[in-house]
Amino acid sequence: MYGTDLSWRHQGACNGLDPELFFPDSDVAADEAKSICATCMVRASCLEHAIAVREKDGVWGGATERERRRIIRQRRRTA
Repeated sequence: MYGTDLSWRHQGACNGLDPELFFPDSDVAADEAKSICATCMVRASCLEHAIAVREKDGVWGGATERERRRIIRQRRRTA
């Protein structure tokens, strides 16, 4: 479903913004990036991509790395 097609990236609310914003030093500093993600029409695709490739850094689809690990654990428990 999310495969290698990354065309959704061009539609992201983050497109054209400073990438540093999406790679904060802490989860608390991630709030600004998360607020941008909250308005994004490709948020789900972005999040699924980050989960699929086990993205270690940054805010993807409105979730920090810690939040993505939690999502993965929850999915494993319900699978």
